[in-house]
Order: sequence, then structure tokens, then C-alpha cells
Amino acid sequence: MDRQDYVIEVSHVSKSFKDNKVLKDVSLLCESGKIYGLVGHNGSGKTVLFKSICGFLSCDEGTITVNGKVMGKDKDMLTDAGIIIEDPGFLRTWSGYHNLEFLYTLRNKKNKDYLCSVLRKVGLDPALKRPVGKYSLGMRQRLALAQAIMEDPGILILDEPMNGLDKNGVREIRELLLKMKEENKLIILASHNREDIEILCDEVYEMEDGILRKI
Repeated sequence: MDRQDYVIEVSHVSKSFKDNKVLKDVSLLCESGKIYGLVGHNGSGKTVLFKSICGFLSCDEGTITVNGKVMGKDKDMLTDAGIIIEDPGFLRTWSGYHNLEFLYTLRNKKNKDYLCSVLRKVGLDPALKRPVGKYSLGMRQRLALAQAIMEDPGILILDEPMNGLDKNGVREIRELLLKMKEENKLIILASHNREDIEILCDEVYEMEDGILRKI
């Protein structure tokens, strides 16, 4: 494949925090219509890699290119992307629908029917009045997924997207991600669940002590 066909190109990236080198010469090529899985222990560097791709952290060495634009040079933050990296900062006294509506209208977008359909897609009732502060962990995770997909992004960066979901919820979200793959989305996800990785991913990489290798 021609390199210009890759949506994300991570090239020889290293990142340190003081004397701790968290990413060590990491390279990764990702194309649309595929799901890439990252496995590894907590603290292995997966989340730092995700944050670097998104532009939340800058690289010490190497480059990250997204759609031909170099992060930190041509663009500061990843756009056209749905991101779940850490617990989203939802307004806890508001309902799930009103949280999404607020974020949606910040971009001058108004389509209540569409927002309701997004919530249903992740298994949430848009009419539910319960405040997010009283949601279960699984419900908050579903809402985070709704936020990630609500603007129909071309890229999804998902750190433990099944966290807190019951068996039925896991099945529903797997089906949703596979459908988005069929829609030619690029999905990169980290999961501790080997079954998620086996069912969903076209390519799997292991992060260990800051070193990424394909498995």
C-alpha cells in the first residue's frame, strides 16, 4: 500500500516524562476500514500513545501524521475523531441527552431526532431523566461512546471502550464497532479483554515497556 493511503502514520515516536521513557521508537500505520487492537499491561504506554496521536501530548522524537498533516506542526489537535481516553467530564446533574445536546449545540448543530438515534444506537433511552451522576459505570461508558460517535467521525480512538458493560452491552457495542468498520471508519482500541481483540481486530499490537510490536 502507498504510504499516502494510511490515515494515521506514527513514525519512530518516543516520549519521556522526566527520566521515564514511556514510548520507545514506536511506529504504527493505520488505514480506514480496519480495527487495530492494542494490548498491554497498565502503564505500558498505550494511553500515552493515544494521547500523542490525539495531540494532547507532544512527541520528544519522531512524527505523527494524520490525513497528511503532522501533529504539532500542521495541526495541534486531532479533528474528525471520536475519542474515549479517560472518564469524560459530563455534567453530573444533567441527563445523558442534555449532556449530548449541550456538546452538540456548541458546534451550532441542532437535530434532536438525530441525537436521540445516537443514544439508542449505544443502548440508552433518550427520554431517561436520570442525572448522569446516578448512572452506572456501564451507562456512563455507553454515553461516552455516544459522544464519540455523534458527529460521525472518520476515526475512533477508544481506550477500554467495553469498561463497565455487561455481557449484553459488550455484544451490542461490538456489533456497533463492526458496523462502523464496514462504513470505512478507522478504529484503534485498547482492551484487556482478549475476546474483544479476537472478535474485533484486523491487526493486533502489544505494548510492553514502551515498545510496540505486532502480534
